[in-house]
Amino acid sequence: MRITELRATPVAVPYRADEVWAFGRRRGQVSILLEVRTDEGLVGLGEATAYPSADIVLAVLESLRPLVIGADAFQIERLVRRIELVGTWHHVKATSPAIAAVEMACWDLVGKACGQPLVNLLGGLFHDRVEFFYYVAHAESDEVAAEAKRAAEAGFTTCYLKVGADDPRTDLDRVAALRDGAGPGMALRVDANEAWSPGTAVRMIAELERYGLELVEQPVSGRNLEEMAYVRGRVGTPLLANEASWTRYDQLAVIRAGAADVLSVDNQMDGGLLNLKRSAGLCEAAGLPVVKHSLGELGVALAAAVHAIAATPNFRYANQSYGALLAGDVTDGFGGGVESYVDGTLTVPDGPGLGVRLDPDKVAAYAELYRTEGRDFAFHDAGVLTTAPALPKR
Repeated sequence: MRITELRATPVAVPYRADEVWAFGRRRGQVSILLEVRTDEGLVGLGEATAYPSADIVLAVLESLRPLVIGADAFQIERLVRRIELVGTWHHVKATSPAIAAVEMACWDLVGKACGQPLVNLLGGLFHDRVEFFYYVAHAESDEVAAEAKRAAEAGFTTCYLKVGADDPRTDLDRVAALRDGAGPGMALRVDANEAWSPGTAVRMIAELERYGLELVEQPVSGRNLEEMAYVRGRVGTPLLANEASWTRYDQLAVIRAGAADVLSVDNQMDGGLLNLKRSAGLCEAAGLPVVKHSLGELGVALAAAVHAIAATPNFRYANQSYGALLAGDVTDGFGGGVESYVDGTLTVPDGPGLGVRLDPDKVAAYAELYRTEGRDFAFHDAGVLTTAPALPKR
């Protein structure tokens, strides 16, 4: 089964509320949908988050064409290794989402050709349902409490909140509101996105522990594992490595440094689902659980993640998805808003391959939104869109 065509479509899907973190914000999700066509008439679906930008992902996909067209879709290991070794710069993290989309589409093709759901090709069902957290993206304390209450009413068991504000009192007030809205039984996870110094992290975590935190995600720089290990040794709440652990090589370094209790893994940031499985196995050998990280996924990539997580034993915490934020989706019913989840969980699609199909009308509408307003959906600091000077013309 030979690959004959790559067709990429960038789309923009709005959020219910802006996603805001310590250093930026965005108003929606930009993804590049990939259709990989073959000489046997099958079409495989892949998806890449627009990280670091849609233009870069599209450029990488274009550069991959000579390496992918004509390849046997069954020979996934050979294809990805060829991309990494022949396409000299393709191993860099910024190229990983595009590579992951190609690999994802190949798995969809193999599953369709075999008549098997992807989970069966990745080791078989281990988890009957895959758990995700509820992403509370609002900034004001009263809104945080209301969203946490919505999460509890929808059956979610874990809430996730960004912290790292300039004023520590803001974080304390918002986490207090999160606990108040969620009730005593909800697991609370906070993410500082590297915003704190080691000393500040120790002090803030000690203050926040009164609210019964489940995990603290990346409290300090992910590029200084000694700082992470320092904080880990001085707090009672487990630390989750994220920016420090986007690839297998990063995860190995985190394990060696004793810098985290739980590690994020992400197929889109490490070039594919097989690498996600390798990451999880590496951590399992070290006695550590993993969670699925996401920079934002629509139904195609979400389905791929659910298949991989369901086939991997050491996913023992709620994983990241954007169901609480997304106002729509591009598939015929998988993913999208909170209503797609049952008690914060998703079941594995049982169709062949990824088990999802694109809705052409939704794709067309969100592709047009990307064309007209896509820049507003990108990762950015609030000032970038209004104050960045134009580059001088030559």
